[in-house]
Amino acid sequence: MSSLIWFIAIIAMIPVALWLLKRTPMGGGGAGQGMLRSIAALPLSTNQRIVTVEVGQGEARRWLVLGVTAQSITTLHTMEPQGELPAAPMAPAVPGFAQLLGKFRQDRGNDGR
Repeated sequence: MSSLIWFIAIIAMIPVALWLLKRTPMGGGGAGQGMLRSIAALPLSTNQRIVTVEVGQGEARRWLVLGVTAQSITTLHTMEPQGELPAAPMAPAVPGFAQLLGKFRQDRGNDGR
């Protein structure tokens, strides 16, 4: 009977441990504190893009212009922040499946079929 109680206790502690880990810097909880922010992205091809990110806080803030491929990330340029940008989410570089399907359906509907 005591082994059943221990089993239930361990199963109950798993979500608690995951919740605690999520809120610690080791578990990635510290990453959302403004240390890294995406500024812009420019797709060059399906697997290449230029991305501008802001790193640091306060006077130590810098913008990094990065070349991103499937194999590597290369720093192309480092510069001072260029003013405050609104924290709007970036548009996806490639339209999603739902947008492509909707466009396809509109095109098919306009053919008169």
